[in-house]
Amino acid sequence: MAPLSPELISPRSARVSAARRLGKRNFRGKDRLFLAEGPQAVREAAGHRVDAAPTLVELFATVEAAERYADIIGAARDAGARVHLASEEVIADISTTVTPQGLVGVCRFLDTPFEDILAARPRLVAVLAHVRDPGNAGTVLRCADAAGAEAVILTDASVDLYNPKAVRASVGSHFHLPVAVGVPVERAVAGLKAAGVRILAADGAGDRDLDEELDKGAMGGPSAWVFGNEAWGLPEETRALADAVVRVPIHGKAESLNLATAAAVCLYASARAQRASGGCRSVTES
Repeated sequence: MAPLSPELISPRSARVSAARRLGKRNFRGKDRLFLAEGPQAVREAAGHRVDAAPTLVELFATVEAAERYADIIGAARDAGARVHLASEEVIADISTTVTPQGLVGVCRFLDTPFEDILAARPRLVAVLAHVRDPGNAGTVLRCADAAGAEAVILTDASVDLYNPKAVRASVGSHFHLPVAVGVPVERAVAGLKAAGVRILAADGAGDRDLDEELDKGAMGGPSAWVFGNEAWGLPEETRALADAVVRVPIHGKAESLNLATAAAVCLYASARAQRASGGCRSVTES
């Protein structure tokens, strides 16, 4: 392997400055680049491609991290990324975390056109409508990935997919499944319905109980769960678009569930029903 580029000493380096500014949404949008921090996210980025182009374009690593994660450094080099040894000061300057892990990657945007998601005939989708907290958005993306969802859709009223907190919270799931961004909720619902997907709005005040829906076998078909704002849930006009408004039952004394926990329960309920005997395997088989 060829030697790495010389250590970047000064945070005032042009490349460091270009990476640092990706912490701000307007620069991310202008450059169509975002930051992935830590070994798990960088490892996933190094193995990912968008339209045959490597997703990871640049990697900054401390000497210690480069030695500890030599396999990641190698994968980044194999992907064609420019790899720079950097001082801890430089990593801290680029990173948006309090305790950086020594690896910061610069990645190309990887969102998928909504039409491509529909063309794939998804069976399980998470729709984030009015979700404003980046940590919640990233965690729901991770939950959707773990539950086997085929896609995630962020509406135009939701947080930026590439916010550093969202990327960290997804723990690499950004690179695992298609995500469409900036889709108006009305368009998302109409398109999914036309593709044969049942729209389920998750709401604590829903008139249908998730357990009862499972018991009567109503969850086996293709479904898209719509999740709302952390504080005030889904507005009435969004709930009205759904085929059903479903609540997660509270069997104990808790007042409610937070967004990410409720999303995990709902997505896994659909995933289990779809995988059960007689459950839906694809839209065309339903």
